[in-house]
Amino acid sequence: MARNTAHPYGPPTVTVKGRNVRLRTLGFLLLAGLAIWFIAANTKSVTIRLWVSDVTLPLWSVLTVTLLVGLALGLLVAHRRARR
Repeated sequence: MARNTAHPYGPPTVTVKGRNVRLRTLGFLLLAGLAIWFIAANTKSVTIRLWVSDVTLPLWSVLTVTLLVGLALGLLVAHRRARR
């Protein structure tokens, strides 16, 4: 990996196997890999108390839903900020 300096004010990139990759992309891939590993490592069932009832689910499914809701909210906020 070699750091590119062709664009002093552009997004920071590195060269990986001959391709320019943004550092933001590498960070996202690292965090996504850690999240998937964390979800896969937690497989026991848990009881979740909702307003009305209790639900017993595998922890990996609860973590996956939480991750997807967080991604959706993050994309929504990023989209709204980009429109400004």
